[in-house]
Amino acid sequence: MSLKTPSAAPDVASGGPSERRAPSRSTARGLLHVPHGGLVVVLILVCVFTALQADAFTSSQNLLNVLRQVSVNAVIAAGLTLLMTAGGMDFSMGSNAAVTLCVGAQLIDGGWSTPAVVVLCLALATLIGLVNGLVVTYTRVAPFVATLASAMLLDGVALLVLDGMSVTIGDKMSSLGNDEVVGVPYLTVVAVLVLALTGVTMRFTTFGRDAFAMGGNEHVARLSGINVNARKLALYALAGVLAGLAGLMLLSRLGAAAPNTAGLQTQLTAVAAVVIGGTSLAGGHGTVVGTVFGVVLLGVVANALNLLQVNSNYQLVVTGGVLLVAAIINEVQRKSSPGH
Repeated sequence: MSLKTPSAAPDVASGGPSERRAPSRSTARGLLHVPHGGLVVVLILVCVFTALQADAFTSSQNLLNVLRQVSVNAVIAAGLTLLMTAGGMDFSMGSNAAVTLCVGAQLIDGGWSTPAVVVLCLALATLIGLVNGLVVTYTRVAPFVATLASAMLLDGVALLVLDGMSVTIGDKMSSLGNDEVVGVPYLTVVAVLVLALTGVTMRFTTFGRDAFAMGGNEHVARLSGINVNARKLALYALAGVLAGLAGLMLLSRLGAAAPNTAGLQTQLTAVAAVVIGGTSLAGGHGTVVGTVFGVVLLGVVANALNLLQVNSNYQLVVTGGVLLVAAIINEVQRKSSPGH
């Protein structure tokens, strides 16, 4: 017995083979849990590869173009982040933006003043979001089904509003879509403000905390005194007004409305950005910072495909593939998280 004690002690005191392996394991685990580390690495790799293959990628004109493109998606993604955190889903935001864009173009072309058009379009978009909220809240229709049907309906409405024609608005709203402040596009300033306000709401307000509680367990949220129905209506109305804002931003950037602008494809890009940014499809967890990285990554990938002259149809493949992979990764992480 006394001979065995010295041989066992050094293994514990000096750190035997099993203990010497522990730091490398903990380091690996630490790297895997760096917030948004994977997105950042992929973004850097895509940027470096594209810059080496296409000199135009790093030009100021191209970078400003990327910022303008991602700003519209960022506004939609901001509203979607808050809504999904609360356990909701709205697949019609891109289509809502399309209707707003088309109605706004027709009204401006008809002689309406720009401020009046902005107010009317935002009110219309909010009403569309509120209708979605009423359907989801007071019926048993799943948010996915209800808002997907709404998206198809709104895409058809957008086509009817334009009657198959393109409508231009001249230089109306062009300053918002094309001008800059301190070298930063106005569209990006608007997107940053929306994202910042969303982040502050989620982190520091009762409304944000209620969204997390509803996404975690809606039944428990009701028992804790949260007016879940009212919160849902507010969230869907907010998603609607942000979709309308995105539609007006897109109209100001393009200077025209055309059939099949925005719509479900824009929505798919926003959903992909939100999901790969770390917001849970099941609710209860959301991050605006992750959404920003997701939006920028998908915008850079789309820009890279264009600069490298890859067939534009592959953009759909890439976006859909990223969304599928991100959904699988989120589910794996959820199952492997402590307490599951």
